[in-house]
Parts: sequence; C-alpha cells; structure tokens
Amino acid sequence: MRPVTRRDAALTAAGLFVLALAVRAVAAAAVPFAVPEDTAYYWGVARNAVEGRGLVSDSLWSYLLPPLTLPRPAFEIWLPLPSFLSAPLMALAGTSFRVAQVPGALVSALVPVLTWRLVADLAEERRLPAFRARALAVGSGVVAAVYGPLVLYGALPDSTAPFTVAVVAACILMERVARDPRGARVLDPRLVGIGVALGLAALTRNEAIWYALAWAGVAWVVAGHVSARREPAAAQRDASADDGARVGVRARGGAFVRLLAAPALVAIACYVPWAARQWATFGTPLPGQAVANAFSRTGTDIFAWNDKPTLATWLAQGPAKLLADRVDGFVHNVWTVLLIPALPVGPIGLVGIPWIVRSVVLRPLLIGATCTFLATTLLFPVSTTWGTFLHAAGPVHVLLIASAMAGLDALVAWLGTRRRWGPGSAVLAPVAVVVFAAPMLWLTVTGIAGVATETQRRYAELARTTEAAGVPLAENAPVVSDFPIWLAESARIGTLALPQETPEDVLDLARTFGARLLVVSVEPSHGAWPGILDDGGSGAECFVPVPAATVRAADGTELVRVYRIACP
Repeated sequence: MRPVTRRDAALTAAGLFVLALAVRAVAAAAVPFAVPEDTAYYWGVARNAVEGRGLVSDSLWSYLLPPLTLPRPAFEIWLPLPSFLSAPLMALAGTSFRVAQVPGALVSALVPVLTWRLVADLAEERRLPAFRARALAVGSGVVAAVYGPLVLYGALPDSTAPFTVAVVAACILMERVARDPRGARVLDPRLVGIGVALGLAALTRNEAIWYALAWAGVAWVVAGHVSARREPAAAQRDASADDGARVGVRARGGAFVRLLAAPALVAIACYVPWAARQWATFGTPLPGQAVANAFSRTGTDIFAWNDKPTLATWLAQGPAKLLADRVDGFVHNVWTVLLIPALPVGPIGLVGIPWIVRSVVLRPLLIGATCTFLATTLLFPVSTTWGTFLHAAGPVHVLLIASAMAGLDALVAWLGTRRRWGPGSAVLAPVAVVVFAAPMLWLTVTGIAGVATETQRRYAELARTTEAAGVPLAENAPVVSDFPIWLAESARIGTLALPQETPEDVLDLARTFGARLLVVSVEPSHGAWPGILDDGGSGAECFVPVPAATVRAADGTELVRVYRIACP
C-alpha cells in the first residue's frame, strides 16, 4: 500500500472538517435558544460589545466579587475567548443567536481533525500496518464528528469547543516534542505552538493550568533524555560519581528550562493583557471567585448574598458531608459526564485507559485529563455538579475516543488473526462505533433542542404576561430571578440572581439595587423559592403575587410566578 502523502493528509483533514461541520450545522439548527445559561452569557457579552457597550453583562449572577453594579463588567470567573470568537461575525452579520452559533460550529469542526491526527500518531507509535493505521485514525476522526458531547457544545457559543481545540492541539505538539526532542531549541516552532495553544486555552477555561503542568512534567522527562545524549562525555570525565551526578543535573535543568521558556513566555504574552484588564476591573488578575467556589456547600452558593460561602462555613459541615460531596462529584463526573452521554465510547474508553498509560503520544493528554478530573472532583465537588467538569471535559472525551478506538482495533485484530479475516476488517470497529453513537447523538440533540425551545417559549410568554398584567419587565428593572442570565438576555434588562436565602435577605438585595419584581420558576428541584413564601416568616408578606403574570404550560401547570416586591 502506497505511503500517505501530504495531499492525502490534506484531503483527509478537509473531509473530516466538512463532515463534522455538517453534523454541527444540523445540531445548531435544532437549537433555537441559548442553553444552558453560560451559553447565553457568552452570546450576551458578545452582543453588548458589538453594540458598543463594552465587555459587560446585564446579569449580576454572582455577588462574591466587586464591583456589584448593573451592567456588570463581564467575566469575573469565566473567560472571554468564546465571546471574542462570536463578536467579529456578529458585527458583520447581526447579533442574533443564530449568528453567534457559527464560530462555535467552525471551531468545533476542528476537533475531529485533531483527533484523527492524534490517533494517527498513536498508530505510528504502535507500528501498525498501513491500512489498519489509516482505518484507526480516520475512523477515530469520524467517531469524533458524530460524538454527542463534542457535537452538542459545537452547536453553541460555549467554552467547551475552543478549549478542546486549544488543549488537544497543544498536546499533539507536546507528544511530538517528546517523541523527537532533537532540535528542540528555544524557538522551535513546536514549542512556540505549545505556548500559543496554552495561551488560548487559558483565555477559555481556568483548567488550562492542568495542561500547562502536564507539559512541565513531560518536559522534565524529555530533558532527561536530551541531557543524557548531550553530556555523556562530560560526565565520564569527572572523577567522582557526585561530580558526574551534578553535571547530569545541570544538563537536565538547562534542557528543562529551554523546553519551558518559549511555551511559558508565549502563553504569558497571550494572557497578560487579559490579566491586566481583570486586575483593573476586579482588583485581582486571578479568578478570585474560584476560591469561594471551592467552599460551596450547595450549587446555589454561587448566588449567595448575605450567606456567602467561607472556609468556616465549609468546615462547619463536618467530615461526613465533605466526603459525601466528593463522592457525589466523582459519581457525577464519571456517570453523568463521561459514561451516559458518551455511549458506547465512554465505557469502552475508560476500560481501555490502563492499556494506554505508557503511550508517549497520549501521555500529555492523559496527565492533563487526570489532573482536571481530580481537581474538579476533589477541590470543586459541589460546583462540578453544576457544570465545571462538564465544560472542561472536551479533551477528556478525545482521550476516551483514542482509548476506545485503540482498544477495539486491538480486539478486532486479535479476532481477525484467530478467524483469518482479511485486512479490511480494520474498519469494523469504527463502523460499529458510529452505528451505535449516531442514535445517542440524535437523543442528545433532540433533548437539548426541546429544552431550548421550551426555554425560548417560556421567556417570550413571560414578556407577554407581565405586559398584560401591568408590570412590564423593562419598566421594573432590575428584576430578581432564579435564572438571571436567561431573563437578562431574552428581555434585555438588568437582572439580579435570586439567592437561596430568607425573604428578609432577598428584600435586602432588592432594596440595595432598587428591584421591584421577583420572577421565579416553579420547579421543586431548583431551590427553596417560591415555596419558602408559603411558609410565611419575616419578610414573606412583602412579596405580592401577580397571578395574571403567571406563565403556564399547555396543560395549565405553573411554570413561572411573578411577585411584586411591595415593601420599600
């Protein structure tokens, strides 16, 4: 079989990109509204920037970090790259959500291309026969093109897709340096590329730090190999073993610094302008709210007003609760994020992890993915049940695809040897996985499309009912709501997050900002409100229902209640 040419590689990359983009375009067309709320946030900030209002949000969804103003300076904890990607096209083609979806789909379509390239390197590392290697690599790219979790967030202006692209690109460059460190000078294009990719990842999600640490670990190993080749003569000339060891340590340290210098400087150069903006806006160049999130007792602590999470309140929960939170975080991250949405790839990929731990090609991705999983599970076990690991799991899904496809390829090869199958059997694993993954993709997309459609209808109906009831949203802003970002971006009004605290605390919030309406969903699983008002208590009498503004489902079930905040 003839070797793969650059033309073959370019055609393969283009084919995978077009396939992935087509799948994501169909998925995006099925999602008419920005769900979940962080997607609406990125879209809203990009829209405000294009309209000349700057990097601001009309939603004040967290009170943990000053300044507490409306409109609120954006990105106190999240990072700006998703909005930066959407804004240029929105400036040209309009600020609708449909326009904002396009850059995310384009960026996400690169993930299958990178997956193909990563697995092609894995096949080369394993010295697979040519046809089998191509089937494994291209098949992995096709699987990534129809893989539900990757497709879903490629259809939205969200952080998941750009973070995945940046991290996987960085890991591919890392493994190429690790496999061939010759010529890894300070200005080696591979090292500069690692820095650019990590810098972009750092502008997308805070979890980029774990992949930077992964490169530091890989670079230390590579430095050992480089120094062993460069300094043998010097070590041999030393009379004592201690002197020889010192020469070896110095050589390894010098090689390590050379490997880290360019990536670190380039990544820092990418991030420093943003850090300066954060320092000037929020008083810190670091994600200051991250510490508070680590002390969360419930997911709704991100909305806390008077009962903010602290180290003392976190410790007061006791060892049993702290341990239970971590068990819940572990189960959520494995079951809800990696297994169920990723069937059948997720379970197969997790089972195959022990067989890829020695792979040089997958080592950077494996180290970063493991650190991300452990950090979100152990440090942010409550926040992760609200999406922390979910949105950082794109690179982990790519790792699972590589692990699953490599394992299935080995299984098919073993069966083929026993049953004397021909080389064409190498395509069986990719075909089987795509056949099983396609229905899961359909379920994922139709599920999120249903949520998006219902959410869009709910807020459109809310605008109508409040107008008819004589309490129009725009004239009563700011409004307190349990879904502050959705309300802010659908109604284009200032919105305050509803803290899951007492009526007196919410009254204190309303008085501080001059809010006159409370808009709250009637969902038992979403906190104590509005049921807390039925129990009476101090301050409950100040929330006067506006029955005519209630939003109902087709069967008459209450979905959203509106209250006038009556006490001055």
